[in-house]
Amino acid sequence: MVIIIILILSALISYPLGYYLNQLLSYGNVEGENPKSKFLLKRIFGDQIIESQSWQKYAKSLLIFNLFMFALVTIILSLQHILPFNPDGKEALEWSLVFNTAVSFTTNTNLQHYSGEVSLSYFSQIFGLMWLQFLSAATGISALAAISRGLTGQKSIGNFYQDLIKTTFCFLLPIAILFAIILAGFGVVMTYEGSANVVTLEGLPQKIARGPVAAFVAIKQLGTNGGGFFGTNSAHPFENPNVYSNIIESIAILLIPMACVWFYGFITKRMKHATIIFFVMLLLLVTKIGFSTYFESEPNSSFATIGVEQTSNLEGKELRFGIGTSALWSVLTTSTSNGSVNSMHDSLNPLAGLIPMIAMWFNVTFGGVGVGFINMILYIIIGIFISGMMVGRTPEYFGKKIEAEEMKWALLAILLHPFLILGGTALFCAFPWGKESLNNPGFHGFSEILYEFSSAAANNGSGFEGLADNTVPWNLSTGFVMLIGRYLPILFPLVIAGKMQFKKVAMENSGTLKVDTILFGFILLGSIVFIGALLFMPVAVLGPVAEHLSIQSK
Repeated sequence: MVIIIILILSALISYPLGYYLNQLLSYGNVEGENPKSKFLLKRIFGDQIIESQSWQKYAKSLLIFNLFMFALVTIILSLQHILPFNPDGKEALEWSLVFNTAVSFTTNTNLQHYSGEVSLSYFSQIFGLMWLQFLSAATGISALAAISRGLTGQKSIGNFYQDLIKTTFCFLLPIAILFAIILAGFGVVMTYEGSANVVTLEGLPQKIARGPVAAFVAIKQLGTNGGGFFGTNSAHPFENPNVYSNIIESIAILLIPMACVWFYGFITKRMKHATIIFFVMLLLLVTKIGFSTYFESEPNSSFATIGVEQTSNLEGKELRFGIGTSALWSVLTTSTSNGSVNSMHDSLNPLAGLIPMIAMWFNVTFGGVGVGFINMILYIIIGIFISGMMVGRTPEYFGKKIEAEEMKWALLAILLHPFLILGGTALFCAFPWGKESLNNPGFHGFSEILYEFSSAAANNGSGFEGLADNTVPWNLSTGFVMLIGRYLPILFPLVIAGKMQFKKVAMENSGTLKVDTILFGFILLGSIVFIGALLFMPVAVLGPVAEHLSIQSK
């Protein structure tokens, strides 16, 4: 019942959010500019904020701003020991960990090779990482807006800085403030005092870490960031104290990714098309939730031979949440590129652990804020192209021909994802960098490496945390994978949108593939499933499937 409530509430709230986001971003970059808004933006930020940009200038602005974010946070993390808001005296991070963390939060991945309460000052958490959680999410939404305008042939693809500012201050910030207040009301800690010094029942002194957690958690969930204030993330009682906060945080994971689908429908003026896409995504999500819950309800194999009562797999779970909502969270967080956790994914049963990997391999089930829908656009283009070739007709999307040039960029973006995952996994399996960091041998150890690169490439951030990943090879390799896996899948669709922007619109006829029908929904679903299976089925068999079969044979 809780699962149904979360899904229904998320879907219902997402629709007006998508409408509001469209109202916010649909004018100002086209001929209908609001004069007062234009004047205010120009007075504060200058002429560069209101000028129309080509896709090349838009991409350049996006990259330059993200480079600035990376550089600033690198400085903050390196100098946190001499910066203010450091009541517990945290030292500077090791150089490769600084690089990995700055890349991770700049790219909206939030892969954490550190424990927040142990390693970071309040200044680093708030003015470094939390700041990036707003701007990295706004970057993804801005990119989606620009690509949507290009695909539909609007006169202007937009202005990156204007989109970024409006998304950050008029969309993400108000929602995050609201959710932070709600979470604080349900018991999530919010204070700027240092660690609490207490005496335990045994009479021993103990330090209890705390901080401005509610504010951090709100944007962590809403922006599909996932970076936890504490090392145990949303399994920590200060981040997620009870069943009510768990429901609120689960809704927050889904809310804006779902809203991006409706936003696409509004900005392209094709709501039926967006509705079909929404239900394809929802079908994939519900299917994964069902399989994950079923697989995790099986007993843990470790108890099979020790004579204890067989029950669902409670290893690595917070008993406050139990099996159902833990399995649900593992699917939501990996389907949306959120990456937060309320249980230990490394402790999932083998096939239950496969489901989050599949979610990251597909990377289109609502996906990360903005960017998840951009990935879906690639599958839409590929599905339409394949269908057109099957009937001997030049494929069209929104009345514009999809030709070899667009397909080249779409395929490059799709194939980049498995290249980063499979290439990184193979490299670390072949060299001591991976084998020496494993907590488990055999098939499960392979799955730990595979999961880490899947998470980095999908800009997810969760992990099979039996892995000792805070080493120079892991920090550097996953850092570069996060960079490539973030920006090329944004740039390639921008190229496609730029090329389609000024193409002539062809008149629809009886041979046109309509994209607002149930048939198109099945074509899109088939494209995702079959392409994903072809790319990742072998490696799935080598890891989680082989582990499951080896357990069953004992």
